[in-house]
Amino acid sequence: MTGPERREQLIDVGRKLFADKGFEATTVEEVASRANVSKPVVYEHFGGKEGLYAVVVDREIQALLGGISAALEEPEGARVMLERATLALLDYIESDPAGFRILVRDSPPGQATGSFASVLGDVAGQVEHLLAAEFKQRGIDPKSAPIHAQMLVGMVALTGQWWLDRRKFKKDQVAAHLVNLAWNGLSGLDRSPRLVTVPRS
Repeated sequence: MTGPERREQLIDVGRKLFADKGFEATTVEEVASRANVSKPVVYEHFGGKEGLYAVVVDREIQALLGGISAALEEPEGARVMLERATLALLDYIESDPAGFRILVRDSPPGQATGSFASVLGDVAGQVEHLLAAEFKQRGIDPKSAPIHAQMLVGMVALTGQWWLDRRKFKKDQVAAHLVNLAWNGLSGLDRSPRLVTVPRS
């Protein structure tokens, strides 16, 4: 194998192990053994398990963010964008469950970026701008858009994690229920929300 071919082989082996076992349980020895190479070959290409993991996660993040970003770029109204973004995440889960498993597992200690949480933060940032514009049109304070963006993205992401292992519902059904709750919830927002259990001061 050429150097680039060997690198791709190691990435494929690492990706499968990280998806099946997680970062902590995967070892350089196991990666090397599955690829029929010595441990120094893995170190030569990636500097260790962390380097291999970083490459695998970066590729998964690009794949997921690419689909969601494309869905949010089409200016066809907020509801259509919500549907497309929801379907983009579910499409990724359906077509690449191993990749999604890698993203939702715990990242190595001390790694702030390249985690599922950081991906969701990026997506929420994009959604926030869209919601702010929509809120302004409806007479709702756009300053609350960041809260709603986090709630929307979190709801879709957690439902996606649940659906990953429970394929009892079809993808379109899951998306329809998510969009129904999100859209109808957004449509009925109070302009000044208050908790009924907390007395007004």
